[in-house]
Order: sequence, then structure tokens, then C-alpha cells
Amino acid sequence: MKIFKETRKKYLSLIVLFVITANVIQAQEFNLINSESSLTVSGTSSIHDWDISAEKQDGKISFKDVKTCQVEKITINIVAESLKSGKSSMDKNTYKALKTDHNKTISFQLIEVKNIVSKEDGVFLVSTLGDLTISGVKKTITLDFTASIIKSKITLTGERKIKMTDFNISPPKALLGTITTGDDVTIKFSTVFK
Repeated sequence: MKIFKETRKKYLSLIVLFVITANVIQAQEFNLINSESSLTVSGTSSIHDWDISAEKQDGKISFKDVKTCQVEKITINIVAESLKSGKSSMDKNTYKALKTDHNKTISFQLIEVKNIVSKEDGVFLVSTLGDLTISGVKKTITLDFTASIIKSKITLTGERKIKMTDFNISPPKALLGTITTGDDVTIKFSTVFK
């Protein structure tokens, strides 16, 4: 009977330890909040500058230690056809250039964190390396951003210039080629996780 009680005690202790550990691990992972996040692609054309914004994105971020911003994983997926400019003709040209009939998402996946600098309470400058996939073409890029950690809300803000041709995208044209867009675009983001 005594052996049974001791075994039961050890077993219960292990269960309690497992539940506590699982809660700590779970608390280190956060989900992207689409309604609070924004991502805008800006570029130029032979007539005027343009912007197109993502309406649907999801993803996760996880930390080894959230208090010191020890990022472990980041995955972000953007529905390619949720990119909207407010002009249906431009959107159609964008989807054609991105080949969205075969490539439904644009994604970023963290490979490694290169550097973290603490600026003030809960604010960090983070330098990373990750895989950016656009139009089915994956490229490893550097991505620097500011991470703001306030209670259970994580906000990543930053921008990154890329060339469309690096991802085998022909810059869109309109009106029989009389309007052409520049190869360089700037991606600006404010991504919120909770």
C-alpha cells in the first residue's frame, strides 16, 4: 500500500510538472492577428507611384525567451490575391505577374536570428535571415525589424526593398505597354501577434 501511494505521488508530480511545462511552452508562441496587421508594397511606374496592400495574412512567432526577444521561429503567409490597390485593372495585372493561378501565397520563414539589440523596455532591433517565397520562387534574404513586446502583444515593424525580377516576376505593364512599372519595390509591414 505504501509503495502504491509513493508511486501515485510521483506520477501526480510528473503530471503537474508536464502541465506547467506545457503552459510555459505554449505561452511562448503567438498567432498573427490579421485585423491589426498591415503589409504594403510600394513601387513606381512611368506615370505615378503606386501602393498595394495585403488584406489576408496569417502566421506564428515563437520564442525561446519572449522577455529577451529570443526569437525561435517566424512564419508568415499572405494570400496573394488579397493584395488590393483599389483599382481592379491594376490588381489583375498584379495577379498575372505573380502567377496567382499556381502560386496562391507569398511567404516568409525565419532561418536564423543574426543579432538582437535591446533599445528600451520591450523594444528590440532584430536582424534575421529568412526565406521569402514570391510567385513560387524562394530566395534567402536578410530582414531587419523592430520588435515591440508589450504584455502578450508582439509587434514587428520594418521595411525591405526587393527587385521583382529576382523572383522571376516581369514588372507589370498596362495600356499595351505604354505604362510600365519599375523593378524595385518596397515592402513595409507592421505585423501583430497575440
